[in-house]
Amino acid sequence: MSRFFTSRYRHLTPYQPGEQPCFNSFLKLNTNESPFPPTPQVQEAAREAAGKLHLYSDPECTALRQALATTYRLSPRQLLCGNGSDELLYLAFLAFCGEACPAVFPDITYGFYSVFAEMTRVPFRTIPLLPDFSIDLFHQDLDQGTIFLANPNAPTGLWIPPEQLRAFLERHSRQLVVVDEAYVDFAGESALGLLEQHANLLVIQTFSKSRSLAGGRLGFCAAHPDIIADLNTLRNSLNPYNVNRMTMAAGIASLSDPVSFSRNCQRICQIREACRHALEKLGFTVTASKANFLFASHPAVSGKKLYQQLKAQGILVRHFDQPRISSYIRITIGTQPQMDRLLDALETILLTRKESL
Repeated sequence: MSRFFTSRYRHLTPYQPGEQPCFNSFLKLNTNESPFPPTPQVQEAAREAAGKLHLYSDPECTALRQALATTYRLSPRQLLCGNGSDELLYLAFLAFCGEACPAVFPDITYGFYSVFAEMTRVPFRTIPLLPDFSIDLFHQDLDQGTIFLANPNAPTGLWIPPEQLRAFLERHSRQLVVVDEAYVDFAGESALGLLEQHANLLVIQTFSKSRSLAGGRLGFCAAHPDIIADLNTLRNSLNPYNVNRMTMAAGIASLSDPVSFSRNCQRICQIREACRHALEKLGFTVTASKANFLFASHPAVSGKKLYQQLKAQGILVRHFDQPRISSYIRITIGTQPQMDRLLDALETILLTRKESL
């Protein structure tokens, strides 16, 4: 680092995204992108919007927020759009956490939470997940602070159903609960339906996964209008033109085609379940993931070895060298041929190891 870098951040450990190879020889199953491209309608909308890139985008995302409001039966005043859901999560840490209100989240969850807490210089507590990676919603350390729950959780893929969230929100009615639903479209019912009865709820979603727009960088959040106003105060103090024209147009086009969206989610879920069963036949332990990825471990080969040997065969998966989950790999769901290639590679790895014993 340079001598000019502020001491405030010299010990900050940044978030580590999945590997992004500069060439196409790798099969990328490590960053939870959709294996299917946006529809032609979405692509055309982005191309058309590119013709006006000399003009600033609408800072209020008016048309996009109206499309979201129509889709999810909300008021535009309950909605805010962001440059990916990560921007909205960062704003939530800035707006709703502080010395008197720490951030609280599970010990095994989305890695950006601890980074955002350190960047915004707010205290935080982690709640240990149970041995099966589920969360004890009655844990006493959840009784103070702003609570962040990835649902489905990453990297485990486990999901808290809305009825359990409803009870949790009622129990913690004096606290803000942020539900990060990056993968909810592969799980089932969103917590958006709880907003009307719970003013302490902030729901954040992304277009990166289920809507095939990871490269577009688009997210949105929904909450009581007062909470949205708080976030807008910070957004307009940082980057009022935070969503570009092409991304905004692509998002609107995606929302206008619910049939393609639903079909896309169903295909990924079907491939996920087929791959889960195939992995279990190979002896893997696989969590009951409700996301577009699987979290798996094998008793005969470490997670690090599986990651390394798959990479040697041109397949990238994600390995987290952290206590409790170092034996696991996270596998993004690809197309069926891509998953067949992965399974063939894993079978070869396991067979080679068995023969070497």
